[in-house]
Amino acid sequence: MISSHILDTNLGKPAANVLIKLFNAEGSLLGEASTNVDGRVTDFGLTEFNSGAYSLEFATSAYFDALELETFFPKTVIHFYVKDASQHYHIPLLISPFAYSTYRGS
Repeated sequence: MISSHILDTNLGKPAANVLIKLFNAEGSLLGEASTNVDGRVTDFGLTEFNSGAYSLEFATSAYFDALELETFFPKTVIHFYVKDASQHYHIPLLISPFAYSTYRGS
């Protein structure tokens, strides 16, 4: 399973209503979802996934535009590799208008 979570470190709260798209290594869109009020996406609608390279694309510009904040990054893309498809892969994103950070979550 692949999930994500976005925290807005500028405001100190979850980032709600951010569109996240999941792509495979070939660039094919596998699924998309918007973060809930807690800043989470728990399901991209995949019935299965395999080992390999993937990426998540976060629509950060639309999020900051809605807050009337200028941002340097119009989108954030995180590339990651799934070695064991039986594991849960949680990819969090910490954002502010002029910085972002990520890590492998649990």
